[in-house]
Amino acid sequence: MTTQTSVNESTADRERGISKTQIWAGRIISGLAALFLIVDGTMKLLKPAVVVKATRDLGYPESQIVGIGVVLLACTLLYIFPRTSILGAIFLTGYLGGAIASQARAQASWFNVVFAFVFGCLVWAGLWLRDIRVRNFLRYPH
Repeated sequence: MTTQTSVNESTADRERGISKTQIWAGRIISGLAALFLIVDGTMKLLKPAVVVKATRDLGYPESQIVGIGVVLLACTLLYIFPRTSILGAIFLTGYLGGAIASQARAQASWFNVVFAFVFGCLVWAGLWLRDIRVRNFLRYPH
């Protein structure tokens, strides 16, 4: 049943203006962004020395690292599943906005600030390419 729904959604998306190429480009972009975020979240759970140092440099205590990692992994999992991908993208936008604010507050290099911003853009670009609901929402005035 699930496979049939996915096939029908892909067919419906193509009929409404999303080509197979765009769908796959969106999947690849989303997959790469999600892969990075999963690795980042997992590293926060494992707490290697480099992560502890980076987190302390941003002004957060070591006791907060695992919680930050859990939040990141939860948001990313919501983003990965098609049914909750929009909610996940919204949550990841908030998470990455917090990362940008933390980097700016700590007066980190512009690279660190822009890096988080670029990942936020990749999250939404991948979703826009692969999900007709996002395109329809952005296309029509409400």
